[in-house]
Amino acid sequence: MDDFVRNKLTEWNLRQLIPIFEEHEIDKESLYCLDDQEIADWIPIMGPRSKFKKRLKLLKKEQNTENPETVDSSAQVCPSTSDTSDKGKRKLDLQGESSQCQPPTRKQRLANKPGSYSEKIILSDVKDIMSCVRQKIPPQDNKLNMFLTKKICDLKTDKREVVGVFGKTGAGKSSLINAVIEVKNLLPSGDVSACTSVMIKVEANTHNSKYEADIEFITKEEWKDELWFSKNFLGDNADQDDDDYQDIVEKLSALYGEDWKNKSPDDLIDGKYFKEIPEFLLSNEKNLTVETAEELSAKLVRYTRSDPKDGEGKDIKRWYWPLVKCVTIRVPNNDLLKHVTLVDLPGNGDINKNRDEMWKTLVGSCSTVWIVTDRNRAASEPEAWKILKSASSFMGNGGQCQHIHFICTKSDYIAKSNHRSAADVRALILKTNDRAKKEVTEKFSKLNKVKKHFSDESLKVFTVSSDEFLEKTYLYRDDTEIPKLQKFLQDLNDCHSETLNYVSGARGILSLIQGARRRGGADIKTAVYTVLQLKMRDELDKVRKPMKETYLTFEKCLSEGVEKSISSCEKVLKSVIHPNKSGSAFHKTLKCIVEHDGNYKPKKKGKQINLNMKLSSCLTESIDEEFKKTFPNEGERGPFNGVLNSFSLDTKMMREKTENKDVELQLIFLSTEEEQIKTKLNKIIRKRKKTIYSSLTTTIETNMQKCYDDAKKIKGTGTLSKMRETIEKHVLGSRNVMFQKAKDVMLKQLDYLMRDILDDLEKTMQESIELSLKTDGVLIPDVTLELLMVKDHYKKLKGSSDEEPLICAGPPSPAAAQLITN
Repeated sequence: MDDFVRNKLTEWNLRQLIPIFEEHEIDKESLYCLDDQEIADWIPIMGPRSKFKKRLKLLKKEQNTENPETVDSSAQVCPSTSDTSDKGKRKLDLQGESSQCQPPTRKQRLANKPGSYSEKIILSDVKDIMSCVRQKIPPQDNKLNMFLTKKICDLKTDKREVVGVFGKTGAGKSSLINAVIEVKNLLPSGDVSACTSVMIKVEANTHNSKYEADIEFITKEEWKDELWFSKNFLGDNADQDDDDYQDIVEKLSALYGEDWKNKSPDDLIDGKYFKEIPEFLLSNEKNLTVETAEELSAKLVRYTRSDPKDGEGKDIKRWYWPLVKCVTIRVPNNDLLKHVTLVDLPGNGDINKNRDEMWKTLVGSCSTVWIVTDRNRAASEPEAWKILKSASSFMGNGGQCQHIHFICTKSDYIAKSNHRSAADVRALILKTNDRAKKEVTEKFSKLNKVKKHFSDESLKVFTVSSDEFLEKTYLYRDDTEIPKLQKFLQDLNDCHSETLNYVSGARGILSLIQGARRRGGADIKTAVYTVLQLKMRDELDKVRKPMKETYLTFEKCLSEGVEKSISSCEKVLKSVIHPNKSGSAFHKTLKCIVEHDGNYKPKKKGKQINLNMKLSSCLTESIDEEFKKTFPNEGERGPFNGVLNSFSLDTKMMREKTENKDVELQLIFLSTEEEQIKTKLNKIIRKRKKTIYSSLTTTIETNMQKCYDDAKKIKGTGTLSKMRETIEKHVLGSRNVMFQKAKDVMLKQLDYLMRDILDDLEKTMQESIELSLKTDGVLIPDVTLELLMVKDHYKKLKGSSDEEPLICAGPPSPAAAQLITN
């Protein structure tokens, strides 16, 4: 057996197999040739056998990534029933399932990520190590053992990036998503029009090799409310050419055919209409599982698309998209979706409150947004820019978006002529694409409202051709710019920081365990404890002071916002409920605004009306710039002008002092604790800052609810004037209190956040210092070997050659001693 095999078995925590592999003289080359039967014969116990097979499969996958030609040829020389099929395709799925051999472009793409599979092995190994260590910790009910157990349980990786995809019907969203993930027929495209109320999430299936979909419905009660509104709207509206009238008719006809016309909302909830979707009546999700993307697409059509006159789905009698809140599609064997979810989003919220809340949540969780539009109208197409402007506050200060990608589709379209060569056509396409990019960039720089949330650096423009990517004719593959988007998703998938964070945390915990086993050094511990207490007090003050200054700045900005809101609210209100329209034309619009609690989006014509956001606009505008600076989505500085990320007890410097060698392991633990708590707190801030920002509008919305409810009850002659009067009386009568309350609520939430951050930081570090330097672990296990292995993994991830001494509580075990010697 050579050193390669011995080191791999040690790295995989399978040292007990070394004698077996020595007996059979297994070297690096023969290791790759082992088949399932040989592995079963040599390793009869299931636990180590399963672990070995998993590690070997990952090792082969890694080797295939780095040098596919070598491994493919070796696979032909040494066939394995678990790794090849009769068609010569390798089965190398990381979850242990078969996956088809990827096309050359995907192989090439994977080959650009050296070390990624090594990281998977490292993470899996460290998780196994920490699971074993947790089981070794005695169950005695003492602070240190309980603390260690909790710390091990808290170690986790939970990376998930959301990319929101916006664009009007026909812009090419479906084709773009299909091309980027290279699953050609997953989302229907072409002449089938998309239902703008349905959100579609596309993510990886990590459980099996099937195509799956979960269909989430609105509730039965919500649909009944929509039916009541729809029937009343149609009854009051004689204009059958109106867009909203036609929208409601289309929705009801899709589900009920002609039955809806002469029946009440109660009749239309009858179970006979939902025989194919009993899940709707039971408030459950409907699950679909099929073998291919084409099958799934065919089954999903009636849940995600409106009724086409011909083509796909033309024979479907009943369509269920009006009842659908969200569809989650899971795609097997797709590396680009491992830690990324693509969300096909409608451009605005929805009249259904549940769908609207989900829309806001999804938009707020996007780290990247793709705005999709036709290249030839990219700078002038109003719908794309309208989407960007209307959603910017939800994505920026009210969200966590770092990247805006303006994606111009159909970039290959050029009027082709017999007199043009392919080279000339390509040159003309690229020139036109460059012009489109420049025009989009220039227009973005002038959007003052959007720029309050995003910098120029956050924008990138892509000109893509989904068709050309799959069927090259006039463009080279890279010219389509689909590979650039794939590379971006690859980078989002990169879990290096998550893996490093986990391994670093494990290293710290093992360092604490090993340090706690040491005897003596009481005077050094006391001295270091005193120094750390003083240092922590100073560092907390450095965080506390800027936070207080931030609070005072927000208080000043909001006070100005309150004054402006009070003085301008009458004008703002008039612009909404007294527009330049005739009374009869505006009657139904105001009724829709009231029925939907202040928020109404006409189906086609006109822009969205949100009275609550209009009333809170002076407040939000007063703090937009400061909020963006305090809670940036972009850059590395971090929240509160970077003071949290700058917090440090200088444990690394203390470790360098000779007199502190006896507590070096404890200081390593405290160093990792700093990073762990700062990572945790940054995630908390990123989540809670969304609620803080939206609280201004939410408070106004709550205050306005009573007048909406009162206005809904108004019927008969003079309805329009009475609704206006009700709203005006409420707003003008409560404006002094309403805007001040919105300010107070936001400041209170900001204050709570800052207090919680400081308390959590102090409590966590104080507890860690106490247990590190004031407690001895009499009965905790020796983890010399485990610490050595995790340190080695940590150095690989960091790319560092820095040596850290391994401090044992006593003589290392024979296995550890042998490993140290090797």
